[in-house]
Amino acid sequence: MIVLAIVKYIITVDRIIEKKKWNTKRIMLITGITALIILITLCIVFGSGKSKLTVDPERLTISEVTKGPFQEFIPVNGVVLPITTIYLDAVEGGRVEKLYVEDGTDMKKGDPIMKLSDLDLELSLANQQTQVFNVLTQMQISRDQAQQNTIGKLQNLADADNTLKEATRLYTLDKKLYAQKAIGLQEYQIALNAYDYAVSKRKLNAQILKQDSVSVKTQAQQSQESYNNMKNTLDLMKQKVGDLIVKAPVDGKLTAMDAEVGQNIEKGVRLGEIDVLSGYKVRVNIDEHYISRVYTGLLGDFSFADKTYKLKIKKVFTQVTNGQFQVDMEFVGAAPQGIRRGQTLQIRLALSDETQAVLVPKGGFYQTTGGNWIFKLSADGKTAYKVDIQLNRQNPDYYEVTNGLQPGDKVVTSSYDTYGDMQELVLSK
Repeated sequence: MIVLAIVKYIITVDRIIEKKKWNTKRIMLITGITALIILITLCIVFGSGKSKLTVDPERLTISEVTKGPFQEFIPVNGVVLPITTIYLDAVEGGRVEKLYVEDGTDMKKGDPIMKLSDLDLELSLANQQTQVFNVLTQMQISRDQAQQNTIGKLQNLADADNTLKEATRLYTLDKKLYAQKAIGLQEYQIALNAYDYAVSKRKLNAQILKQDSVSVKTQAQQSQESYNNMKNTLDLMKQKVGDLIVKAPVDGKLTAMDAEVGQNIEKGVRLGEIDVLSGYKVRVNIDEHYISRVYTGLLGDFSFADKTYKLKIKKVFTQVTNGQFQVDMEFVGAAPQGIRRGQTLQIRLALSDETQAVLVPKGGFYQTTGGNWIFKLSADGKTAYKVDIQLNRQNPDYYEVTNGLQPGDKVVTSSYDTYGDMQELVLSK
């Protein structure tokens, strides 16, 4: 606008001053206008140029862009636990009468840990034993009576057999004599009646013996079933009383035992734990942000005693608590010597395979730029200017660069909070 005004002024002057000669006044006016135009042009040029800021390079973090192996991983903490933990719960309640071992003792399967007492349970066992004994005694008495009854019926059958045999002999003889007219009808009829009676009596005794045998067998089975039921109940009672002595279910180390002599323990209360010392696992807490990317088989590593060991996810617990979920990891190969239960390990959990990538070290620049641009040093290292970049994956050490930088480039990775909207940094002490 200023330039147009000056041009219009010149045109106006040209129209007013009709003299064609170059006088001093005219030359000074043209010279002044030209100088003003040059000054305005310079202001516009420099006003639209890059904003610069001089900074001390010693206050910057200058990093080199490299190409190398990259793996996306997250740092997590894991706690060393036994490969298997068996919980000791009170199968029966009672008062702690005696402690056989202390917390931390190495146990063998079946070793006693503590003894509980329950008078009501022990009294019930004694009553049940008495009832079983009474039933057993009654069964024996019934068996003896049944045997005596069977013997009597067998005796009756034997008598019937003998009577039938004698009646058969007489009937056969009298039948011949009657046919020969040696005896009369009356005598023959007596022999026939005696024979028929003996046959009927023999059949009746045989039937009575058969029914008695079935009855005795049925009664014996019922008595045996009743006895077995009571015996099973007695065995259960004995087992319940036996459970008052808490024993180690497996070989291992007794931990977390919480009981004192005289303490009343309710049924189901946790008494302690048995850690199976055949191996260890690591329980890891992971932020819920990664739950969709974590699965069984993922690997991680940690350093222990100046050596690196590998772990593999064996089980994923998908329940989220306080923004975290848990996984169990097992050692790939042997566990480190000297590792202990409850020890915390700092683990690098890999979320991807290792690949080659262009890498820029992590720094405070990301908080300002969001990874969209970065200050890149010039070839002579005297200035740093903004360049657009694209970042992809990251781990605690590096960002993966997909566009805008090449290996060998040097960039400013420290914080940009004090640079405002500067387009260029001048590195000068």
